[in-house]
Amino acid sequence: MRELRAYLLLAPAAAIFTVFMFYPLAYTVYLSFFDWNMTRPVKKFVGLANYISIFTDQSFGKIMGNTLLYIVLLLVMNFVAPYIFSFVLSFVVKKGKSFFKSAIFLPSVISLVVGTMIFVWLLNPLSGPAASLAKALGLSVPIWSNTQGLVIVVISVITSWKIFGYNFIVVLAGVSSVPLEVVEAARVDKIPTWRIFWNIVVPMSSSTGIYVLILSIVTGMQQVFTPINMVTRGGPDNASTNLVYAVYDQAFGFFKTGTASAYAILIMILFAFLLFLEFKYVEKGVYYEN
Repeated sequence: MRELRAYLLLAPAAAIFTVFMFYPLAYTVYLSFFDWNMTRPVKKFVGLANYISIFTDQSFGKIMGNTLLYIVLLLVMNFVAPYIFSFVLSFVVKKGKSFFKSAIFLPSVISLVVGTMIFVWLLNPLSGPAASLAKALGLSVPIWSNTQGLVIVVISVITSWKIFGYNFIVVLAGVSSVPLEVVEAARVDKIPTWRIFWNIVVPMSSSTGIYVLILSIVTGMQQVFTPINMVTRGGPDNASTNLVYAVYDQAFGFFKTGTASAYAILIMILFAFLLFLEFKYVEKGVYYEN
């Protein structure tokens, strides 16, 4: 009877997961084996042809490279940088902490669409503030949206600007929980500040850090679609296209539902691989108090 009651209590959550997660995932796997444009009444079974077409596409290598580069940049800006800011604000800055917290968190409540438009204006190579400042210094601002390599960096900055504040607040909570007496004892022993950060603060707040690490990758890859779609549309020559945008482009640009589904499965495999690495090499070193 108690087991039945437990299953009944779990049933609503299980039903929600089935409808909104497991069924869409299973249907995406199913569609990846078909050729369908979302309008034809009949789907044509093609087996692994969609996957083969992806791996043999000349642009696939660039798309995967862009995806991995996005992840690295997002981790630097949304995981490493929040840790440094949190440490400085917790143990170095003495005054104005509330102001800095509010100022850093503010972009998180602003729409990413609005944020993208702000950055497009700021970095306008002809009439934006950055162009005006560069002109005064005798320099010029490149057309970043058409520059290979630079476009990824700028789009990553736009995305990071949006999600940095939330990650910062979460990391700050973890860093602030590090006992102050431990840090003060290290200072008394004249331990360099960088070693206090690396050998004390980071390990003792790693349980929060592992959460932010995963959150940075997942949220960053979700949010990065907006600036790509608004500004570059994946260009120039797929220079800003990643796996997430490739799904949208194949589904709603070329109406290749099977290929889009195959790309979606590749994203799932990539995230599963990253989680495997995280649990195998990172999780075992996490410090959990008590």
